[in-house]
Amino acid sequence: MFFKNLKVHFIGIGGIGVSGLARFLKAQGAIVSGSDIAETSITKGLRSEGITINIPHDSGAINGKDLIIHSAIIKDSNIEIMESKRQNKKIFSRKDALLELLKERQVLSICAAHGKSSTSAILSAILPKAGAIIGAISKEFNSNVRVSKDKLLIFEADESDKSFLNSNPYKSIVLNAEAEHLESYGGDFNALKNAYLEFIKLAKVAVLNVGCPVVLELYKRLIKEMPYLDSKVSLDSNVALDSVESSENNNVIESRLTKIDTFNPKNDIKNIHYTLQDSKPYTAFSFRDFGEFKIFGIGEHNAQNAGIAILSALEFQNIESIRKNILNFKGIKKRFDILCDLDSKSPCIIDDYAHHPTEIRATLSAAKIYADLLFKEKVREFESLDSTESTFKKHLNKSQDSIKITAIFQPHKYSRLRDNLDAFCACFVGCDELVILPVWAAGEEKIDFDFAKLFKAYNPIFAVRVKRVDSKKGASLHLLDSNDKLIKILDFGIILGLGAGDITYQLRGEK
Repeated sequence: MFFKNLKVHFIGIGGIGVSGLARFLKAQGAIVSGSDIAETSITKGLRSEGITINIPHDSGAINGKDLIIHSAIIKDSNIEIMESKRQNKKIFSRKDALLELLKERQVLSICAAHGKSSTSAILSAILPKAGAIIGAISKEFNSNVRVSKDKLLIFEADESDKSFLNSNPYKSIVLNAEAEHLESYGGDFNALKNAYLEFIKLAKVAVLNVGCPVVLELYKRLIKEMPYLDSKVSLDSNVALDSVESSENNNVIESRLTKIDTFNPKNDIKNIHYTLQDSKPYTAFSFRDFGEFKIFGIGEHNAQNAGIAILSALEFQNIESIRKNILNFKGIKKRFDILCDLDSKSPCIIDDYAHHPTEIRATLSAAKIYADLLFKEKVREFESLDSTESTFKKHLNKSQDSIKITAIFQPHKYSRLRDNLDAFCACFVGCDELVILPVWAAGEEKIDFDFAKLFKAYNPIFAVRVKRVDSKKGASLHLLDSNDKLIKILDFGIILGLGAGDITYQLRGEK
C-alpha cells in the first residue's frame, strides 16, 4: 500500500501501540489524524507533532479519510466504527494493519511476557541507523518511534492480541514466555505456546533465550521437528534435547526458519556488578568472550536484556561498535524511571510499569541494589554515618544499613490478580513499606479480594490515590483516602510506584 498523502485516521490513538503506528505512517508521508476517549500525555505529544486529535470520539472525525485503523480495545459499537462502516470505509485493526505496514521492512521483531520494551530500546541504541517502533518511550530519542529510511526496523511485537504473527519478522527474538493474556487463546497456555512457535517459524533467523523454561521447550520442539537447522546451544548437562513430547500442531505451520541463535544467561552472562555515575545506576557484565559491557539500569534482568540485544545485533554491527553504542541507551519511560533524585530535600521517586509478580520481584530486587549503592555513596560523601547530616538519616531504613524502600502498588486487572494471587502475595518481600491502591480494572468486572487479609504480612497502607506535591521544601507524595483526606506524607527514601494503570500520572503530578 502506498501511504504518501493517504488520509489515515486512528481510533484509540492514545494507546502506546497505536500512537507508534500513527507516527510511523506520518513519517511515510500519510496525513494522519486520530481520536480517543480522553486527553493524555500521548495525545498531547501527537498534537504537538502536527497530528489532528479529536477528544472524545466523534462520528464526523472519519469524514474524508481513506483508511481507518483502530486499537484492539475499540468495539464495533464505537460511533466512529459505525460511521466508517456506513460510509463503506476501509477499516483495519492495528493487528491487520501491521501486515501492510511492515511487509517491505527487514524486521527485528521482539516478543516476550517481560522485558520486550527495554530490549527493543537497547537494540535501537545499538543499531542507530535502524527505524524503531517500541511499546514505550525511549529516553534516547524521546519517542516510541524512530524514523529512518533504512530497511532495517526494530519492532516490539505483541502476543496479547496475536498481532506478533503479523509483524513480518526477519528475526524472531523471544526473551521469555509465561501464561499471560490467555483470554486471546481460549484460556489455553498450550495455544499461546503454539502461537509463539508459529511466530518463530515466520522468521529466517530466531534468537531464543533458552534460559526460560518455556522458550527452551519451544526450542526443543523446533530441533526435533527440523533437525537440519543451523543451531548451536549451550545447555546444562542434565537437559536432554529429546525430552519433549511431540505436538499435533508441530507440523501444521510452514516454516522459512534456517537458523537459531540461542542465548543462555547462565552461561553467556558473567561478572555482573553495579555502579553509579552521577547517582544514576549502571549494570556492567561480561558477555561470552566479547569482554565487558555497561548498560544503563540495574539488575540481572537488565544484563540479560542487553545480552540478547547484543546477540541479535551481531549480524549488523561489529562488537566494538556495539560496546560503544549500547551506552546511548538511557532507559525507557515507566521502566525504573527515576523521576526525582534522592537529595536532602526530596525522596527518590521511581515509576515502573511492573504489574506481574515476576516483574515486581525483579524491580524490587533492582531497587534494593540501587538503595545499597546510594547508601554507600552517601556514607563515603559524609565519611561516616555519625557525621552524616540529619537530612540524609531520614532516608534510612529501621536498621540504618540502607535507604528505605516504599512500594506503591496499583494492581492491574482483576483477572491478573486472580490468576497469580499467591505470587502477588509473595512478591513484595524486600520493601520496607507497602502501599496498596485500588485495582485498575481496565474494563473488567470487579472481583472482591480481601486485601487486608491477603497482604497482612506487609502491614500495608491502603489509599485511594497519590498526589504529588512539589515545593521549595522538596518533592513529596501525599496518600489520600476516598474523601481526599490526607492519610500519610511520603517524603523520604526510595518510593517505587508499580503498575500499568494511571499510577504513572499520579507519580508525575499529572493527575
